[in-house]
This record gives sequence, C-alpha cells and structure tokens, in this order.
Amino acid sequence: MLDKAKSYLQKIMQSLGCEIDAGLPIVVLEPSCASVFRDELQNLFPGEERAVRLGRQTFLLSEFLERQTPGYQPPPISGKVLLHGHCHHKALMKMNDEESLLRKTGCELQSLDSGCCGMAGPFGFERDKFVVSQAVGERVLFPAVRSARQDTLIVSDGFSCREQIFQSTGRKAVHLAQAMQIGLHRELTRNR
Repeated sequence: MLDKAKSYLQKIMQSLGCEIDAGLPIVVLEPSCASVFRDELQNLFPGEERAVRLGRQTFLLSEFLERQTPGYQPPPISGKVLLHGHCHHKALMKMNDEESLLRKTGCELQSLDSGCCGMAGPFGFERDKFVVSQAVGERVLFPAVRSARQDTLIVSDGFSCREQIFQSTGRKAVHLAQAMQIGLHRELTRNR
C-alpha cells in the first residue's frame, strides 16, 4: 500500500513539476490533500527538493485568497454561516484564514469547536465503528447543525465532513468555494 501511495505521489510531483519548479502556488480544495503535500509528502520523500517545494507552495483556497491576493474582497454572504473545520485543516493549517475570509463576506459567522465529525475517511462507514463515528459527531457538530435555522449556510471544506453531516442530519453542507459562488450569484442577480 505504501509503495502505491509513493508511486502516486511521485506521479503528482512529476505532473506538477514545471509549476513546482516555477514556484507557482498550488491551490488545493480538500484539507486532507493539502496535509499530504505539506506534511506526509516530505516524510515519504525526505530531502527531495520538489517535495519540500510542493509543501511550501500548497495553499487551501482560504489561505491563498487571504495571503496571496492582497486586497481581495469576497462576495457578500448575508445571513448566518455555521463553519465546521476538517481535522487536518484544524491540526495543520488552522481555521484563521477561513474565518477571516468568511467574516469579510459580512455573514454572521459561528465557527464550531467541534473536534472531528466522526467520519475520518472510511472509518465512519465501517460497520464495527459506526456507533463510535456517530458518537463523535453527536458531541458538538450534529446538534449544532440540527439546531441551525434552515437558512443557515453550513460550510465545511472536508468531503468526508460534508458527507457525514448529510448522512447524520439530512442537511447539506457546502465547501467554502461553493459558499462564495452562492454569494457571487446573489450579488450578480441583485445587480441586474
């Protein structure tokens, strides 16, 4: 399994070789992918310059917009936003950029300190771990989502988090990029 992962990562570094070598930022939407490039890649390929550079050049969307695009103003998002951070996002990248960007939209932001959603990749789908997975989500996240008004926008960048939220509460969470798209669409519609 490790050999397959290393081979796959070598192909990624080769495919992105020109961009990495040119120092271009690599914007990643999934927090677990960003953590692979920033943390695990360098452990799997110690001393490999391209692995180090890819780690330094990798940004989540929120980080890129906050740190690499001075003066960027996101589209307005009115109403309430409930933000849940993916475990990798909170552990390695922190939620500061995401929260800052969302505050700039003008929304009423509630950022949960909810630990893990309980999914953890395939963990939450495994029959013998399902009860534990649900208990983790029930600690903070699921009750917060269930008690949120229907017009509250639920934002979570992790694919597994969004799936767990939907499967366990029936509410659909969106990625930050989708939330900004909703804001942009509303802004364009209003200005017509």
